[in-house]
Amino acid sequence: MKKITNVSLAIAFIYILSGCAYFETGKIQNVGFLIDTSIDDSAWSEKGYIGLLEIEEEFDVQVYYEENVDTKAEINGAVAEFVQDGVNLIFGHSNMYGSYFMEIAELYPDVHFVYFNGGNYAENVTSLNFSSHAMGFFAGMAAGEMTATNSVGIIAAHLWQPEIEGFFEGVKYQNPQAVIEFNYINDWHNTDIAVSMYEDMRQKEVDVFYPIGDMFSESIIEMAEEDGLYAIGYISDQLELAPDTVLTSTIQHVDKLYEESAKQFDEANLEGAVMSFDFKDGYISLGQFNDEVPESFQNELEAHVENYMETGLLPHEK
Repeated sequence: MKKITNVSLAIAFIYILSGCAYFETGKIQNVGFLIDTSIDDSAWSEKGYIGLLEIEEEFDVQVYYEENVDTKAEINGAVAEFVQDGVNLIFGHSNMYGSYFMEIAELYPDVHFVYFNGGNYAENVTSLNFSSHAMGFFAGMAAGEMTATNSVGIIAAHLWQPEIEGFFEGVKYQNPQAVIEFNYINDWHNTDIAVSMYEDMRQKEVDVFYPIGDMFSESIIEMAEEDGLYAIGYISDQLELAPDTVLTSTIQHVDKLYEESAKQFDEANLEGAVMSFDFKDGYISLGQFNDEVPESFQNELEAHVENYMETGLLPHEK
């Protein structure tokens, strides 16, 4: 069990598992974080960790985390340890945690469990979801605008990702003549397959790539940079990674969403529900633009984003 920081003051709790409450109040006491990789494996992981640091500072609590936790036994063991350390808010940094949290939530009625991208919820289980169709659409607009070969590509982790359909729609809205190459890995982590897909698309004259898997997006961007091609960043603003390559980025502000969830829990307002967040909520945004992107198009795209935030309508839906 790892703490983010060391503290000199220890708080003692007495736990009686047969019916008594673990905690005296519903406010945050300590926070736990489970991740199925390591905290520095990807932008997604790092932003989750940053969210923990922000929670620790804002609420003056201890934050514990466990890395590479991906089996039922490991999850059960980690949750039990968290509770012994006074944790009453637990984040699972993947959709895989949803089913496990549903199984054990009743055992810990005074603990609230939060995970990502799932449809399961209970009184003390919350699913946070990014409504990412629109961000895929705006990425598609950028790709359609900036392709010189009229061939763009999207490499996905999973077929269910809403960004995929959004990307297709955005490309076709901006550039009806563009051909869209698409493939998916069925895995968040397999960079080798993503690289192979990139090579196949490059042979088909794809010159703008949208890699929508945080574990492999950086690798694809670096390869595009070597080949003098374009890419669109994912999860974080990746312009600095390759300033001549990244056109813009579709950003999911995981850290801020974690901080807001903690605030809602501390105020006894965090619902057991499936919650969705989009541009209008401030948890999705576009990143900085590459200087190669014409200013007129930057203004056009930003205007479309503003209108979407106000109306909920994408450009092709008006």
